[in-house]
Amino acid sequence: MRQLVLDTETTGLEPTEGHRIIEIGCVELVERQLTKANFHRYLQPEREIDAGAVAVHGISNAFLADKPRFAEIAEELIDYLRGAELVIHNAAFDVGFLNHELRQWRADAPRIEDLCTVVDTLLLARERHPGQRNSLDALCRRYEVDNTKRDLHGALLDAEILADVYLAMTGGQVSLAFGGESADGLSGRSSGHGGLPLRRIDSNRPPLPVIRASSAELTAHAERLRAIDKASDGGCVWPA
Repeated sequence: MRQLVLDTETTGLEPTEGHRIIEIGCVELVERQLTKANFHRYLQPEREIDAGAVAVHGISNAFLADKPRFAEIAEELIDYLRGAELVIHNAAFDVGFLNHELRQWRADAPRIEDLCTVVDTLLLARERHPGQRNSLDALCRRYEVDNTKRDLHGALLDAEILADVYLAMTGGQVSLAFGGESADGLSGRSSGHGGLPLRRIDSNRPPLPVIRASSAELTAHAERLRAIDKASDGGCVWPA
């Protein structure tokens, strides 16, 4: 499966108010492996960036003065996105902006939904962690993903961080191993929990010792179970 973890930065919050995309960052995963075939572009928005937006991402109009306009990269972006599964945090925001840019570029341009399927990690996180904070920073803390470089928002950086969070949240490989390092160890190196290399155990190793509980430990265990059963009015299920 080809997945693209995508993020954007914009001049403001509402495309209906004329706000534009100024940065697109995508990280490609194939079969949950980072390929390095990323897509990253800064864009000239042809309008001023709101001061509040600059405070979030730190991108200025001066920096974007010589960057391409969306129309100049639209076909390249469509070709890159086509057929992939997009992984986006708060997908409605980014997809809304991308569809707005595509309509501005060409009236008959395809919508993102026509090009890709979309997974919203914000909705996924809310299902898995109801009633908790599910911002990207909160998910980084929950899944122990390093986001210390995230002083300001940036589309490519946030896409890289979200890729780590998504892999951890969906219960598989939790670090972005590069292609050629397979998860099943067929390449000679494989990743275990936390992305650490797995060490193969010699099949000729001595048998592991089995340490059984002593009589005193078994007696203490039985007494503890009786106490739990009494306190729970017969609710202790261990003896069964």
